[in-house]
Amino acid sequence: MDYTIENEILKVKVSSHGAELQSIVGKHIGNEYLWQADPEVWGRHAPVLFPIVGKLKNDEYRYQGKSYHMGQHGFARDMDFTLEEQSKEKLTFLLTDTEETRAVYPFKFEFRVSYELLNNMIKESFQVTNKGDSDMIFGVGGHPGFNLPVEDGVNKDDFYLQINPAKPRVQVPLENGCLNWNKRSLAPTESLITITDDLFKNDAMVLVMRHPDNKFSIKTETSRFHINVRTDSAPYVGIWSQYPKTANYICIEPWWGIADLTDTDGDIEHKQGMNRLASGESFDASFRMSFHSKVRSE
Repeated sequence: MDYTIENEILKVKVSSHGAELQSIVGKHIGNEYLWQADPEVWGRHAPVLFPIVGKLKNDEYRYQGKSYHMGQHGFARDMDFTLEEQSKEKLTFLLTDTEETRAVYPFKFEFRVSYELLNNMIKESFQVTNKGDSDMIFGVGGHPGFNLPVEDGVNKDDFYLQINPAKPRVQVPLENGCLNWNKRSLAPTESLITITDDLFKNDAMVLVMRHPDNKFSIKTETSRFHINVRTDSAPYVGIWSQYPKTANYICIEPWWGIADLTDTDGDIEHKQGMNRLASGESFDASFRMSFHSKVRSE
């Protein structure tokens, strides 16, 4: 079921299936900011990633001597959440462990996803609570896809990505879905990055965020259209679009977790980037998206 929140600037739809954004419309000119899940390219809008981010090597892991199978980005994006709270400008969805989840992830949890409107900004928040008697290990993240409006002579490669603060960042390459930490390098993220199809020919760009409050901006010189994603405390960010089948969108993904390393031993307790919660404790994280679309005046 879809639920709507809105203010004078934005109208936002979210589905209880996966607690996933479905639409972000600018009410002044009616433009759709969110990728509309073309199944011929990428059939999702903005999935929520939990209890892992990225891919496990061979889609499996071990915990306390037992092996478990789990697909890329975890199971939350394909499950039905319960609407826990609704107001005109905020929605909160809840997912709890079930017999089905415990078969692939042996932890008891409450996982909340919230969307709150603040003028032209959407705050997407995650809360994970450990309901079990022992430590809980997890990853969580966002995966919003944003439309690149190619019209009136504007092309995809007219758009660029600007990252602030302007400085180099560590980039870790993906190999068959896993990260080769030994081949990490400094990416020139102090410069503007032109958004082209070939940018993703080697899969996502995975960046390590050493300091909080990074801002990723999608812009073009031809208009005042731009989208800002403030990743707040996210220690990793993925930048992605489908390749070789392509379309006019880009994903900016704040992550509190990452894919397996190529040399992983498969034990989830050793997995890099994971978060650990004691019994009864909660983990909170969020990121913010803001939207601007006025045509540049002559």
